[in-house]
Amino acid sequence: MSTAALPFQEIAGKKLNDEQTSYLHGLFAGLANRGFKFSDVQADPTAAPQPADEDLIFEERVKRDLHPLDAWESFIEDAADNRAPAKENVFRYKWNGLFFLAPSHDAFMCRLRIPGGQVKSFQLRELAKTSSDLTTGYVQITTRANFQLRNIEPKNAPALLSRIQAIGLTSRGSGADNIRNITCSPTAGFDPHELIDTLPLAQELGQYIINHREFYNLPRKFNIAFDGGGLISSVEDTNDIGLRAVKVDKATDAIPGGIYFRVALGGATGHKAFARDANVLIKPGEVLKVTAALVRVFIANGNRGNRKKARLKHLLEEWTIPQYIEATEKLLGYQLLKAPLDEYGESELEVKVLRTDVPHSHVGVFAQKQPGLNYIGVGIPVGQITQKQMNRIADLADNYGSGEVRLTVWQNLVIPNIPDAYVATMKKAIVKMGLQWEQSHVRSGFVACTGNSYCKFAASNTKGHALELMNHLDKRVQLDQPINVHLTGCPHSCAQHYMGDIGLLGAKVKVAGESVEGYHVFVGGGFGKNQKVGRQVFQGLSFDDVKVTLEKVFKSYLKHRQNGESFQAFTNRHELGELQALFSNDE
Repeated sequence: MSTAALPFQEIAGKKLNDEQTSYLHGLFAGLANRGFKFSDVQADPTAAPQPADEDLIFEERVKRDLHPLDAWESFIEDAADNRAPAKENVFRYKWNGLFFLAPSHDAFMCRLRIPGGQVKSFQLRELAKTSSDLTTGYVQITTRANFQLRNIEPKNAPALLSRIQAIGLTSRGSGADNIRNITCSPTAGFDPHELIDTLPLAQELGQYIINHREFYNLPRKFNIAFDGGGLISSVEDTNDIGLRAVKVDKATDAIPGGIYFRVALGGATGHKAFARDANVLIKPGEVLKVTAALVRVFIANGNRGNRKKARLKHLLEEWTIPQYIEATEKLLGYQLLKAPLDEYGESELEVKVLRTDVPHSHVGVFAQKQPGLNYIGVGIPVGQITQKQMNRIADLADNYGSGEVRLTVWQNLVIPNIPDAYVATMKKAIVKMGLQWEQSHVRSGFVACTGNSYCKFAASNTKGHALELMNHLDKRVQLDQPINVHLTGCPHSCAQHYMGDIGLLGAKVKVAGESVEGYHVFVGGGFGKNQKVGRQVFQGLSFDDVKVTLEKVFKSYLKHRQNGESFQAFTNRHELGELQALFSNDE
């Protein structure tokens, strides 16, 4: 049968077969009889033209040839033969949260999705058991408040996914061109300082995303975070979309008083970019609809021809933010509330919220908004946690709390709903299992990515080096206020080295003619009210030199600061040449 009368002759790049042609002829004939024609359906007005097949880059061609969620049969066949996936399937399997670790390991890493970082005690126990049964037992808390399980042989991957799904969790869409784990304030719902509980919003958006197939085909990765104004920051300004709760107390005819979310767009600290305020407010009840529309504009218009220019940040280098908001409003069918900030980044309509200045507020014991209850932030050094510790934490959450645990973007965890009478018991139990509940101005501020033990992009052993640096500095320096140290193994900056007080970017360094692991050193980064991209102060130091240098950095700061100023303020007060001299000479 001829396809000449049809408005298209291919589906997903493949010629129509006779059965498809016959069906479509019947469909369009029926529509014609009812007075409709195909031209009545207009294209998405926000959509950019798509490249021809011959112009597709590898990743877009792989997705066009076979949607990654439809690669399950290949996945099962690879598992049956315990076989490494083909190059195209290495990319596709990331849609199920599976990352093949070659050349470092012939095995997978599995990254979960845990919207808002909330896990229950029974889930912790099963994850511990699964990691013991099907992996080498290496579990990490990530900088997006979820878990990663490592060293999974291909033959064990299907069973691992089944066991994760059986406890109400998933790994779907946790890598590659997808919206990553939705994060929010880890103390949402019990923080006495918060303006709104953001956990239900994060979970609702998380469910919406995994159930809409269009959100599995972005031009590149995408991050979304909520901040409810509580004590622990969600670092929302480092995300593609950051939603920060504000309280409007000076109502206008257009904007009634109440709680809203202020939207910021284009954060990507691996690219030295923080999200920029979009000058709009959205009501909590509109969050899902508006956020989905914001993402859809990116899906339609993001760069699909150059992976290095495919983040939202890059689109906003070509478009203005008002253009982006206008395209979003076209999809929504209505205009958003406009509330511009002044030159100081403030709004006269909003209550000025000052976070209680608690250093490293993700570690320690804090009173909840619920009388008589407390949450305890537990320090997990660089996010590495054992099965035994996971089981013990689950026991503590059941016996003394409400059976719930929250993961944080600082690679730690929070156990909520601890009655006053059990706090002392909890403290002892946490220390007994080899973890910490007391804040340390040195240790509590360390964050590290996976490193070259398991990531092919990393140039250095970030987690091992972070632990060594903690021990080295803790013995030699006494700080009276915190310094955050972020170690990342490559320019992708999973540990966000640009926003640390001190950022270490992994590099290969020549020492006596041999290549060794080392770092470039950045100082002065910050987030939130202290938002700033760190400046590179040293280049290409071996790790041995980094240990010595950071000790000098800490001591120089303590010696030369003014009136107890913060490390960030101290470094920003000096030119790079001055800092290099201070940090090189102080003993």
